[in-house]
Amino acid sequence: MVPRGTNFLIYLFMKKKGNYIDVFSREIYPAEVLVEGGRIVSVVRIDEEQSCYIMPGFIDSHVHIESSMLVPSEFAVVAVRHGTVAVVSDPHEIANVLGKEGVVFMVNSGKSVPFKFYFGAPSCVPATPFESSGAVLDSADIKELLADNDIYFLAEMMNYPGVINKDAEVTKKLEYARKSGKMVDGHAPGLRGKELRAYIDAGISTDHEASDFEEAKEKLKRGMKILIREGSAARNLEALAPLFKDYPGSLMLCCDDIHPEMLQERHINGPVKDLLGKDYDFFDVIRAASLNPVLHYKLDVGLLRAGDPADFIVVDNLKEINVLETWIEGNMVYKQGKVNFSAPALVHKNKFNCSVIKGKEISVRNQHKLVRVIEVEDGELLTREKRYKWSDKNILEASVGEDILKIVVKDRYHDRPPVVGFVKGFQLKKGAFASSVAHDSHNIIAVGTEDNSIVKAINALVELKGGLSVVSDGETSILGLPVAGIMTDVPCGTIASQYLELSDKVKDMGSHLKAPFMTLSFMALLVIPELKLGDKGLFDGIKFEFTSLFAEKQL
Repeated sequence: MVPRGTNFLIYLFMKKKGNYIDVFSREIYPAEVLVEGGRIVSVVRIDEEQSCYIMPGFIDSHVHIESSMLVPSEFAVVAVRHGTVAVVSDPHEIANVLGKEGVVFMVNSGKSVPFKFYFGAPSCVPATPFESSGAVLDSADIKELLADNDIYFLAEMMNYPGVINKDAEVTKKLEYARKSGKMVDGHAPGLRGKELRAYIDAGISTDHEASDFEEAKEKLKRGMKILIREGSAARNLEALAPLFKDYPGSLMLCCDDIHPEMLQERHINGPVKDLLGKDYDFFDVIRAASLNPVLHYKLDVGLLRAGDPADFIVVDNLKEINVLETWIEGNMVYKQGKVNFSAPALVHKNKFNCSVIKGKEISVRNQHKLVRVIEVEDGELLTREKRYKWSDKNILEASVGEDILKIVVKDRYHDRPPVVGFVKGFQLKKGAFASSVAHDSHNIIAVGTEDNSIVKAINALVELKGGLSVVSDGETSILGLPVAGIMTDVPCGTIASQYLELSDKVKDMGSHLKAPFMTLSFMALLVIPELKLGDKGLFDGIKFEFTSLFAEKQL
């Protein structure tokens, strides 16, 4: 798998000594690992105690590379620093923009570096028929993708109503996955009881959306694997960690959506270290980050057995898990601060067809009724529907004092008018900020305190053809994302610094959210209840239908 143009030494024959971590026998003992031709030839016990430990490399069992704002090749450059050797990735973010062309782009970028990317066929492009995306992947497209050896599974089936109600297109996609012998990933936030049984019976094997202990326990009892998520916006480790006591073999660790500033600091090594710090069983934790995903997804990632690919890491101790070296197929890709490969240049691909907007397009005429407001909770993708009445004026504006702000979504693929709603929880006191990273269709989304700033923030991204923007005190700050309007090919350190600078500006404007841009990006994700805003209108994620901005009575 070593790509052309790599600049590290390829080890045809190598011996490595260390305290060997055997995830199968649950033993730790001094050993010498013999590697030849990229594979482990033998593991031989030795007498002398060693100062370092050799263990399987980490695997992220569910991640959207695009959320890091990095192309796969740049993602790999930083991930190996944290001991990650492989990721199971759903490229549905770029697929929503560019379709199959986007999936091919991700695969090819991944192949350009010495790292193991396992991409899936995005099952829900668009995520729902209730929004505008840049592409559609129907069942025929999924059949074609699943036949490709570079595609390893059917990615998260977000359309759980379609599964339960046996939608014809959804059923075909699931059938093609079954016939191909490839796993099907799930996405079923809050699903319980009969509906959960129907979802699992359709052949769906995992869920990474469980945020509640009892919900996750029910899914485990029914045979699902739970991917415990610890990302930038959704962090479920604390709530779900106790599952390790009874279900260690059915758990995996994932980041799902990880932004660049977090990836710069940690990856799967983060939750591993957190769990070990809370005294969960060492081998249960390490297996969740290595063995369990290999077995479930049938990955050709080595686990330090004779005959395996030589994929492993060397760490200094078993508490902090400080990574000294990362090896992939017998090649030392990272050693003590230095990554031994670089990402090659690539051609940018994008789709951005809309024009700038005007202030009158986001004006809201007051119907003098209750208003449905999206209520966000920091660290959660789930939102709540609340109903408020705060103004008797004929034009309904944001109420900064009550933290009810205006939220706008603009279709970036067509010149259609923007859609307007209201949101509570962002806590801005002035200005606006916007992003073309808006799951899953990646239209432009903005939140602000007044119309002029919102218009400026949106139009900055129209002119840039993708990125992030902040408008404060009349000044506009931007971060460009030239690849599909959601990624860049600059190094992680650079994009992380720029991203943090913009995030800090939003916090200086009053927001208390840990990751305001990440939270904003999920406000248009219609498949996550309860209330979201898409480019076609306000959406009830429980009833799975559009709803009006105004309501007659309280809930």
